[in-house]
Amino acid sequence: MKKILLSSAALTAMASAAMAACPAVTVSDPMGVAAGAFPQQYELAEFQGLADCTMEMTQNPGIAAMNARIRGNPELPALADRLPAEPLVVAPYDMIGSYGGIFNALSNATESGTSDFMSVRHVNLVRYSDDLTTIVPNVAKSWSWNDDFTQLTFVLREGHKWSDGQPFGAEDVEFWYENLQLDTNVIESPKDYVLAGGEPMTVDVLDPLTVRFNMPSPKPGFLAHFANHYAQGFQPKHFLGQYHPDINPDADALAQSLGFENGYDLVKAYYGSSDWMDTPTPMLAHPDKVAGLPLDAAPTLESHIVISENTEGRQFVANPYFYMVDTAGNQLPYINEMDEIFVGESEVRLLKLVNGEVDYKAQALQVDYVPLLLENQESGGFIVDLKPEITMPTIAFNVTSEDPEKRKVFGDLAFRQAMSVAINRDEINEVALFGLGRPQQYVGFSPTPDFVTPEWEQHFAQFDPEMAKSLLDGMGVVDTDGDGMRELPNGDALTLNLQVATQGISIKIVELVGQNWRDVGINNTVKEVTTDEYRSSQSSNQLDVTLFEKSVPLAVVLGNAEIFIPPFDNYFNMRTAMLWGEYVESDGAAGVEPPAYVMEMMEDVKAFQATPVGTPESDALGLKLVENMTGNLLFIGTVKGQQPIYRNADLKNFTDFRTASYAYYRTYPYRPSQWFLDE
Repeated sequence: MKKILLSSAALTAMASAAMAACPAVTVSDPMGVAAGAFPQQYELAEFQGLADCTMEMTQNPGIAAMNARIRGNPELPALADRLPAEPLVVAPYDMIGSYGGIFNALSNATESGTSDFMSVRHVNLVRYSDDLTTIVPNVAKSWSWNDDFTQLTFVLREGHKWSDGQPFGAEDVEFWYENLQLDTNVIESPKDYVLAGGEPMTVDVLDPLTVRFNMPSPKPGFLAHFANHYAQGFQPKHFLGQYHPDINPDADALAQSLGFENGYDLVKAYYGSSDWMDTPTPMLAHPDKVAGLPLDAAPTLESHIVISENTEGRQFVANPYFYMVDTAGNQLPYINEMDEIFVGESEVRLLKLVNGEVDYKAQALQVDYVPLLLENQESGGFIVDLKPEITMPTIAFNVTSEDPEKRKVFGDLAFRQAMSVAINRDEINEVALFGLGRPQQYVGFSPTPDFVTPEWEQHFAQFDPEMAKSLLDGMGVVDTDGDGMRELPNGDALTLNLQVATQGISIKIVELVGQNWRDVGINNTVKEVTTDEYRSSQSSNQLDVTLFEKSVPLAVVLGNAEIFIPPFDNYFNMRTAMLWGEYVESDGAAGVEPPAYVMEMMEDVKAFQATPVGTPESDALGLKLVENMTGNLLFIGTVKGQQPIYRNADLKNFTDFRTASYAYYRTYPYRPSQWFLDE
């Protein structure tokens, strides 16, 4: 047999052919590469196998300079030492992006109206795909359940690192749960979503990359919680743990040497004292002490990390250790920097949008703004889309009002029925929502599940001012002084103070409702307030009426039962019956005992979460929840409409959102780490 000798050049060519560069697959052009196990993303080995290629990794040319701006970060190692062994491979929507640019964001104030922007850089163990149905891997590489949904196990990515280059692993998940969520020195009371059947879980670290949640009762919706919630299921134990007294016996002394009262005080300086992930860093909360601290902000797994913060805004740079790459091997994110400014006045925010000074906005955009935005989108270089809203403008009367006479009236179901039928929902739809909405009652779940029988969506939702007047007359809420406005049964004046935070509800809708109520003799005033003012008044039980958007999908309720437990949501959203909530929170030691139907609802939602969805048992429990919530009109619905989504025309790889919704955590399903600015 004749031997064939190949030159080194030929051997190199053959090797290169065998290790072909990976195709730049996008959602719009898959280039013949089959879909992976999950839509629009792959694990590295999966993609290389399907594409028959070997991926070469590439970094942002400006990443070293950005790393140098992260105070406390070490000198940047090679990209191979920063990426996980198996990074998450993301297929961009339309094209491989280009690095660079500054993303301009607009929020209302510190911790107010910031979740929209927070969702742009957000990550969690899993997420919803943009079909809003399929849960896909994210920080976690995989997950598994046991047969009865009492054990949920996550496998993490080998070599994944925090933004400061330190290893991320199972102990960071355990630390988040055991030492932050369940430690009352950090968070005063555990949130519903970290409980199962009202009881705490336990967390086992099976190995450095495997962590298991053990639940006292089944909770199949716990996975969905991580897919749509802002609270990330991990925190940096290597950093926060050094200040936590349960982790480091010298934590208090260390914290005191840095000017803090104790270790917990310093943990909360970096992490906050709630589950909200956007609390001020020491740069804003402790500007006099931050220079002596090792880092400006706690390490993150997000796409960008904050490097400066004050009362006017914050600046971020790309995370040099971010764990995602595109199909061509480019480390994400594409966008170099993010600049967030705080503007409290709605008129000034609107002006900035009209002038094209913002790259993306959906939160706190009410339909009131749409005509002006549409008129200016071409000259301003932006695009406005109207998308269906899952939640809707909702009204609740304070059934635990500090005023005993108002409490009697607001607590009477006949009053709430009267106020519901006094609302002209068709007029609201035509005048405020361009006829694009659907008038209906609040039923807790949205979209409405099949188990909700149709009559509940229209329960006391008809426009019937004569019925409203009759119901009010029957209660003794009548006009005793002849001025055309009704008084309380004891003769005291009744004027409802309608405080409106435009982040949460259209002032035009509230004005229309206010006029409807005056037409049946209930006097009221409408006043715009900041979101912070509204939340403060709501939490301190000072509001007659709460007004905000409300309702969540079935998948959210399966993981988080807050909307069926007094005060029926968290600080950042719409609540009512604060004193019922105080009673529940204190186990009866304070507050006002809720009525029997509320206590029944609390037990039913625990059973609902523990029952496999779609079964007859689950459907019966779900319907019972609706019957109690809607039948008692704790919350009064108006019109489910559409809301605007605003973006810079130069922002690329931006897809159509299925809904303008907080419920799936805003932009999180739409993979903003692959957005880029084509300027």
